[in-house]
Amino acid sequence: MKPVHKTFLALTLAVAAAIGAGTVYASAHPPIDIVASNWKFTPSTVTVPLGEATTFHLTSSGGVHGLKSDDLGIAQTTIQPGKFVDVTFTPKKAGTYKIPCSVFCGPGHPNMDLTVVVK
Repeated sequence: MKPVHKTFLALTLAVAAAIGAGTVYASAHPPIDIVASNWKFTPSTVTVPLGEATTFHLTSSGGVHGLKSDDLGIAQTTIQPGKFVDVTFTPKKAGTYKIPCSVFCGPGHPNMDLTVVVK
């Protein structure tokens, strides 16, 4: 099988699996993958469009963490190792928002922030 065909087949299977799993995104943009770990978010800064639905696809590579922002309309969300949780929100005001980890995760917890830039 030619490499292009293998890539197309893999992509087709991934899309079919997502549809079969009932994954539906309320955003016109692909979800933004964010990984929480002790004591950081990766990436640590994301830029999102003003007034458009945005989905964060969250997981943890170690420890339980959380995300919550009243300013951005993100409800308390628990991020667990090996599991994925999607959060969709629509930013109403441009600016830079620092969102701290909302679940105590150890000695580095006070410095664990996700920066969201809304443009």
